[in-house]
Amino acid sequence: MTKLTPKIILEGTRLTHKTDIAFALNEHPRIVGPRRYAYHSPLISAEWCAFTPFPWGRGIINFAADEEARALATYEAWVHLFELMPYYSWIVDRFHLSTKACQLTERGVEYDFGWLEERLLPLGFHLVVCVRRPQTFEAARAERLKVSGNPRQYDDLEPFIAEQELLRRLARESRLPVLELDVSDDDVAGACERVADWMTETGGLWAPAGREAS
Repeated sequence: MTKLTPKIILEGTRLTHKTDIAFALNEHPRIVGPRRYAYHSPLISAEWCAFTPFPWGRGIINFAADEEARALATYEAWVHLFELMPYYSWIVDRFHLSTKACQLTERGVEYDFGWLEERLLPLGFHLVVCVRRPQTFEAARAERLKVSGNPRQYDDLEPFIAEQELLRRLARESRLPVLELDVSDDDVAGACERVADWMTETGGLWAPAGREAS
């Protein structure tokens, strides 16, 4: 059988089910094949906030000015890892578009990740932007507050709506194949099926022909 090697970056503001969809895709038989037993299937995130020794700190999305070199080196390390292991599935929960959006909003600095996308494109990376209708954010917040460990971050929904529009613009400028995925109905299973349909139609489930490891 042909080996499934999908590479999917999920972008979107908060309350758009990115992480729920990422976990579901990482076990979805149409994406990674049947899971008859547990095995290593990598799911990574730019939201790890690994630059600080406290929760909800800084990382490669919201890094400070003096951490710029460290953040860009992290992106270089990730893409090099992808290049070294091109024949595997990679599900990414937020990545470079989130960094661009955050840095533009918080510091007024625009980073050019063209170099990154030039290396992601031949590997077969696809970009899924999760969105919801603005009027559905309120109900999504109510559900999130039932489980959130940091509920104050959801006090104001306007920044999320603004970030969503910025991410949409950045996605339109991307060199990668892009799917805008409406999750307003909160149907994670249905969203995964739409992603699987799109990945099948675009050939994104399999390694690009002639791809050689770097």
